[in-house]
Amino acid sequence: MSEQKDLFLTQEGLDELKKELDELKLVKRPEVIAALKDARAQGDLSENAEYDAARTEQAIVESRIKELEVMLENAKVIEKAKTDLVTLGSKVTLKYIDEDEDEEYSIVGSKEADPFENKISNESPIAKAILGKKAGEIVSVDSPNGKYDVKIMSIK
Repeated sequence: MSEQKDLFLTQEGLDELKKELDELKLVKRPEVIAALKDARAQGDLSENAEYDAARTEQAIVESRIKELEVMLENAKVIEKAKTDLVTLGSKVTLKYIDEDEDEEYSIVGSKEADPFENKISNESPIAKAILGKKAGEIVSVDSPNGKYDVKIMSIK
């Protein structure tokens, strides 16, 4: 079996995973079990669409529960250190040099990344380029869409 790598999460991300796991175990799983019982009560299981649907739903729920449990076992909460360097957990304001545009990002673990909320993965090209750098530095980012430069305006 392959070794699991650490999953970096903010405290907020960890809390969300725990909440989802509780919801699946305490609400969704009992609903699926009840649906299976109802479908079994209808008789012949060989041509019972409700039974097939409930079994499929049960497989999805159990798979997600197992996935979340593994994620939580390997979770490492990002502790934001007081530093002047960009680290996992930092909020950074970047200025795109060619576009003269500022953008604020939070550097988070890959499972917590959400570009619509400006949460970027520590494994993304831009995060890889700025990790370990200081405010004021201009950094070149190698992305699938080409190279571009950003200036680190501030780190929180």
